[in-house]
Amino acid sequence: MRASLWLHGTAALGVAVQPHLWPFGLALLAGNHALLAAFMHPCSAQLGPNLVRLPPAMARSVAITFDDGPDPEVTPRVLDMLEAQGATASFFVIGAKAARHGALLREMQRRGHSIENHTYGHRNSFACLGPWALRREIRRAQQVIADAIGIAPRFFRAPMGLRSPLLDPVLAMEGLRLVSWTRRGYDGRPDPPHKVLERLTRRLAGGDILLLHDSAPPGLPSRDAAVLQVLPRLLDRCAAEGLRVESLAAIPPASAARA
Repeated sequence: MRASLWLHGTAALGVAVQPHLWPFGLALLAGNHALLAAFMHPCSAQLGPNLVRLPPAMARSVAITFDDGPDPEVTPRVLDMLEAQGATASFFVIGAKAARHGALLREMQRRGHSIENHTYGHRNSFACLGPWALRREIRRAQQVIADAIGIAPRFFRAPMGLRSPLLDPVLAMEGLRLVSWTRRGYDGRPDPPHKVLERLTRRLAGGDILLLHDSAPPGLPSRDAAVLQVLPRLLDRCAAEGLRVESLAAIPPASAARA
């Protein structure tokens, strides 16, 4: 961030003093923005610590994580599927939904799952927000979740995994650790369930963090949520591979600490 700000300032000053150098200044800024865009990839660690795999101590475990809930129709069925296999998971909930379904959050907690922060409003523009707006989105969700279950989340996931260089300092202030994924099923779009399962299980290995959604894609009824067909098969596959399915709460605090 400091280098980018220095580069922008230098380019502006250079063009102000030598206007004919504007093509060179523009090229420098374009290159800088392209580099930042590459760093903003959801699984990149260039903008701050980013958990994309479980720590070595959990080498025989996988973490199944769910975004965008809770959904009063889909989430209870997901909970039943997990319980049938003795599995625990982590739910990255949207604060506005959590505020309406506090009892469901408490049921998730009662069954041993961890509830994490996925912002309050899941704004598509989240990666473009300034530091104060970022903090409001994150802190408001923290408060809603803590009010519902008595425990504030330890982990955070950005909407669509996209973030700006401004996010890491905000997470540090809130004591949160960024989590992305090893692979995701792309079940947030209307793809056939077998394709979603294939994406999640290709090269499945201990330490993986997998991403699903406990909700249906926009425009589809809840009964058509791919997770309802994918999750039982995914759990069976994990069992066949001898992998434990554990929530992120199983990560030792020292391993989850920010670098």
